Amino acid sequence: FVLPEERCSVVERELDLAGYFCIITSEKMSAKEAIELYKSRDTSEKLFRGDKSYLGNKSIRVYSEESARAKILVEFVAMILRCKMYIKLKEEIKNLEKKPNYMTVPAALKELEKIEMVRQLDNVYRLDHAVTANQKTILNAFGLDANHIKYYASELSKELKKAE
Repeated sequence: FVLPEERCSVVERELDLAGYFCIITSEKMSAKEAIELYKSRDTSEKLFRGDKSYLGNKSIRVYSEESARAKILVEFVAMILRCKMYIKLKEEIKNLEKKPNYMTVPAALKELEKIEMVRQLDNVYRLDHAVTANQKTILNAFGLDANHIKYYASELSKELKKAE
């Protein structure tokens, strides 16, 4: 039985022949920064295409022009936020030794959704679980840490208590 062995020189030669890019920007940036920005834009365009194709948004299914505009605005803002998340997570991956599978936008959102608050017997809302190591890594990409989450949970608990 022969095991496969990667020939890095062959892969590198093929990558060198992969083509050239010409990107013109209005801002001063390195070629690497420009290609990263272009790739993130490409992702947003694919999401819009996916919205039209997979979500059936060829017909917007609203009853007024105002509702259509509002829906498109919300989608546009969501795409901007998604792109910003993509960039921040990409930057954080550069600081890590290995590329974890939870640092994609969908996986990061799924991981952060696990941070929950519950009302306990004393009618005070608290975090249900401690912030995990994966969640801390994701939060770090956005300049946050577990203490931020605990603080916001505490403040939210106070607001909810006032509302009762």
